[in-house]
Amino acid sequence: MNTSDSFAGAKLPSDRIEQNIRYLRDLFTDDETLIFRRLVNEKGKQPLRFCLIYADGMVNNRLINQDVIRPVLEFLFKPDEGEALIDTVQLQAMFSNDAKKTDSVEELIQGIVYGDTVLLAEGCQQALILNTKGFTLRSIAEPESERVICGPREGFNESILTNLSLLRRKIRTQDLKFKFLTFGRRTKTKACICYMDSIVNHNVLTELERRLEKIDIDGMLDTNYITENIKDASYSAVKTIGTTERPDVVAAKLLEGRVALILDGTPVALTVPYLFIEHFQADEDYYINYVFSSIDRVLRFVAFMLSLISPAVYVAMVTFHQEMLPTPLLMSIFTSRQGVPFPTALEVTMMLVVFEMLRESGARMPGIMGQTLSIVGALVIGQAAVDAKIVSAPVVIVVALTGICGLMITRLKGYLIIHRFFLLLCACVLGLYGVLLGLLVLLSGLFGMTSFGIPIMPDVYTRGLQNYKDTYIRAPWWMMIKRPRFLSGNRVRQSGGGKKPQ
Repeated sequence: MNTSDSFAGAKLPSDRIEQNIRYLRDLFTDDETLIFRRLVNEKGKQPLRFCLIYADGMVNNRLINQDVIRPVLEFLFKPDEGEALIDTVQLQAMFSNDAKKTDSVEELIQGIVYGDTVLLAEGCQQALILNTKGFTLRSIAEPESERVICGPREGFNESILTNLSLLRRKIRTQDLKFKFLTFGRRTKTKACICYMDSIVNHNVLTELERRLEKIDIDGMLDTNYITENIKDASYSAVKTIGTTERPDVVAAKLLEGRVALILDGTPVALTVPYLFIEHFQADEDYYINYVFSSIDRVLRFVAFMLSLISPAVYVAMVTFHQEMLPTPLLMSIFTSRQGVPFPTALEVTMMLVVFEMLRESGARMPGIMGQTLSIVGALVIGQAAVDAKIVSAPVVIVVALTGICGLMITRLKGYLIIHRFFLLLCACVLGLYGVLLGLLVLLSGLFGMTSFGIPIMPDVYTRGLQNYKDTYIRAPWWMMIKRPRFLSGNRVRQSGGGKKPQ
């Protein structure tokens, strides 16, 4: 995680300002964005020389002019201060709210490239790192992929400090803890572990820190870099780490005893542990009436099963178990299949592949154009395929139902795509018996999987009504009075409002 480079332990070479300037200029050779601004204070008996070093476009010029340059030029320094000069600047002259004294070359480099200003003074081997960040950031807006009709509209952006402030506004207590880390030998990307100290499962926290310590990578540009390095069951399509761009989701998960990880440069936050049931919990479930949210959640379970097994069951019934179909339905299917040159399994496979192509192309196209492409493409290709006798009409209906149901649970998109084809293969070999066998294999895999030591499917077999209050349905708030035992180290009573909107 924290990796050493050629500057680890290196210090400024001298207390002579010109030598230090040359040293830092050599480090940033061929970088024309670096500004070296020389200053001379002539208020005292003898002139004092300073130099500001910062990256153009990364700093707030107004802050530098008013809070750095003006105090340095107008302050009356005592004569012959020597090494104490930098302390006088830091403690008396400087208006900046964040000034750090250091002689570490690595810290100076990191400060310059991240929008801070370095102040060198004649006769001082140490320098000041001043917080003058002013680079442009995306404004706070509602995440496109997690829109809600009712509820908060705030979303994370690419600034870690902004994201932490959004989180701090939600949870106003000293119990909220932040631990900062650095990832990437080259990028030196900042990250922050967030948790509630009194209710967090410390076993999960310790395991997360242990896995993060093992990450060794050149650059860290997104949280998925971390996810692939630390997730349980690395080759599985099942998510064991949650992702969200909403501060209200992260805040509510922290109140349950989970741990969050926020990375600088990306709006996506990670939360652990992540349970399988959370795929069916929508952000808005906790902002509308519990009756309606419970109905929606049941519909998502039904849609998940239909999207997963519909193609496999159709192939199994038509190919192996025709006697189980009502005679009128069977005759209708075989009538529609007349003239179709491909077997049923190949028909379904082709249509599923085409549907995934249309879905992916629609997702990559901008805005309304992408939605239009998906709808029109599906209608045109489906109707043309039926008219040309390439596929039968029932296959188009089954694939359309599969796709629509899959869109209700987008968090399981990858899982559904992979295991839908797995069950289809089982159906082609053993019919319905193959489908049942495939489902048993998938269930055994889920029940044997953990997320940072927590089973991802504990709610299926736990006892007590309290343990089912937010699984298959969403219970009213006055019934959700305890945090989940499997998430928090202590079973602490929560006083209304600690549940997650995720």
